[in-house]
Amino acid sequence: MSMKQTLAISLLLLATACGSPQATAPQGPVPVAVTLQGVQQLTAQFYDEYPAIIRALNEVELRPQVNGYITAIHFTEGTRVKKGDKLYSIDQQQYEGAYQQASANVAVAEANFTKAEKDVERYRELGKSDAVARQQIDNAEAAYAAAAKQVEAARAAVRSVQTNVRYTTITAPFDGTIGISNVRLGAAVSAGQTLLNTISTDDPIAADITVDQREIFRFAQLQARKADKSDSTFRLALGREVYPHAGKIAVIDRAVDANTGSIRMRLEFPNPQHALRPGMSGQLRVLTTAPSSLVIPFKAVTEQLGEFFVYVPTPENKVTQRRVKLGKQLGKNVIVATGLEAGEQLVVEGVQNLREGSSIQAATEKK
Repeated sequence: MSMKQTLAISLLLLATACGSPQATAPQGPVPVAVTLQGVQQLTAQFYDEYPAIIRALNEVELRPQVNGYITAIHFTEGTRVKKGDKLYSIDQQQYEGAYQQASANVAVAEANFTKAEKDVERYRELGKSDAVARQQIDNAEAAYAAAAKQVEAARAAVRSVQTNVRYTTITAPFDGTIGISNVRLGAAVSAGQTLLNTISTDDPIAADITVDQREIFRFAQLQARKADKSDSTFRLALGREVYPHAGKIAVIDRAVDANTGSIRMRLEFPNPQHALRPGMSGQLRVLTTAPSSLVIPFKAVTEQLGEFFVYVPTPENKVTQRRVKLGKQLGKNVIVATGLEAGEQLVVEGVQNLREGSSIQAATEKK
């Protein structure tokens, strides 16, 4: 091949190369498909929850006031008793013997008093005519006064022994439910020491809670308002079950605990079926109405190092992270305390594929 032919072929190849399409320029990141939704402003209702302990409004431990042996048990454990019902009997023999002795002492004291009374009257009459020495009259007066005191002392001893006799029978101090007996027939009991049983009221029954001092005004308002039978502001949750009867505030404690900054409160609940028992634990649910609340889907929220964020779109079809402070969760939604305004758009679908500055291809979620 000649030099001219070689040059012609080179020029042809060069011309062909110059006329070929240029390589495609590198493309930017593909926009992320997302769905947007506006921030809603509405009146939200939800329950605040507080740990609660069920307690009896009236509860007393039964202890004997005399020593002795249990001779009778007059009740069925775990049943309701009425005020004045016999519960326990303690051996009365020694106390009845003491009563008989005390009664005899009264009779002797009264006989001595009668004699002293007659003596002093006689000496008084004799003294009017100076028939006896003044000293004899004084002695008779002293004997008369002493006899009167002896009668008073003897009668007081009888009352004391009568009290001990009464204490040998233990009765219910009020209507309530009695528990399982701690003693059986024949057991020896000591005055003021032995715990026989516990009796408590159970309808109505109490639920005790502790709240932060900042909530005192709110609960005081709830206590002061008039509520009807349909009011469900205060409900009691026991595990997964919600107690069917609503409660009301009975007592707000007199002072705040300076160490914890909290205050105790007691609520009353009707307990006609006696389903609530002292010592049970649950959650007190307090119905709260929050007007003008900003509500968003909880799925729109991401968490990073204990802080919460949402993605909001920019005019350049990108997204930026916005820190938010969350309030109460309402099922699949959540209240936003700060960080958003009503009507603002935010990403509710495709959040997991985003990062700060991501480009988006947005669609609006259908209601």
